[in-house]
Amino acid sequence: MIVAGLRFYFWLCCLLLAVESFCGTPLYAADAVARDAAAEHFRIVAYVAGWSVPPVIHPEKLTHINFAFARITPGGRVALAGPQLEAALERLVALRKSKPDLKIIISVGGWTADGFSDAALTDASRETFAASAVELVRMYSLDGVDIDWEYPGQGIAGIRYRAEDRQNFTRLLQALRASLDVASGQDGRAGDGRYTLTIASADREYFEHTEMEKLHVCLDWLNVMGYDFFNSLTPTTGHHAGLYKSALAAASDRNADSSIRQHLAAGIPPGKLVLGVAFYGRGFTGVRPINHGINQPYARFEAEHSYAELSQKLISGAGFVRGWDDRAKAPYLWKAASKTFITYDDPQSLAIKADYVREHHLGGMMFWELSQDYDDELLDVIVRGMRG
Repeated sequence: MIVAGLRFYFWLCCLLLAVESFCGTPLYAADAVARDAAAEHFRIVAYVAGWSVPPVIHPEKLTHINFAFARITPGGRVALAGPQLEAALERLVALRKSKPDLKIIISVGGWTADGFSDAALTDASRETFAASAVELVRMYSLDGVDIDWEYPGQGIAGIRYRAEDRQNFTRLLQALRASLDVASGQDGRAGDGRYTLTIASADREYFEHTEMEKLHVCLDWLNVMGYDFFNSLTPTTGHHAGLYKSALAAASDRNADSSIRQHLAAGIPPGKLVLGVAFYGRGFTGVRPINHGINQPYARFEAEHSYAELSQKLISGAGFVRGWDDRAKAPYLWKAASKTFITYDDPQSLAIKADYVREHHLGGMMFWELSQDYDDELLDVIVRGMRG
């Protein structure tokens, strides 16, 4: 029995060393247990756009703020675009005066943000990227880095991409993890206080162009974008933030539950998955008037609508009728006169998603983005759901 126990301990140590070697990050059994336990303290992650910081923010309702966005310079460095973003970030950091444990994270990238493929290409470019990210974190007294590359190996947004992005994305995250951990040691940040590393993650094609089964080891958690499943690039309307597949959907329908299941199938622990929800809707017009416009071809993408606009102007007026898809657990608006369909999240759908997070022991909820809410109506639903 003693010999068998020693053999088990030897192989356990080998496994832990292999993980440490892969990611450049010490990982011990005690740390893993602590992180699993911490997963039940659900994260509430708010993306805050630097160009639209709300005049009033209630930090006591949040655990993390992802500041959007830092960009990548032509030289491959992480940087803020100018004084306006710097001032906005400083405003958010000042929120710690009333909530000292609020974590402020710099999010790098965003839709149409170029430079990732070049930054991830070589050892030298990855080191430049990682060193500049750490420098930015320290300069503004931040708590970590979030990578929002939309998308590795894909040029949907008109950005440069390469087939090698698949492996290079993992290497970029490894370099960044290693640099953040060195900085954590130097700055006396240990355990849950270490500098964090997260990504904004998607489904299907995103998995085809990334090594999700490998790269998640380097991450503290993943913000799963459970929205934009239907948009101006899709041929039909649909629930852009549906939790489940609609009964009226085609076989290719995307939804948050399918995305979460794909992440879990890649071996990602549920406590590392933070479900993203939408504080905005997407409108389509010239929609074929069948099934109140759900999953129908359309003539034109009409607009993006903040929930504040929807709540104040459209949900109970302007000729729209609210509907509820009970299979998808998603609300929608339909205006027969103009054949306009709007898909969005609301308090009813968010309460159900909060229950989903708790039932599946996920790591919390994230949303894009704070200024689009109306009087914290949506945020308060998330807070009640995550904090009971």
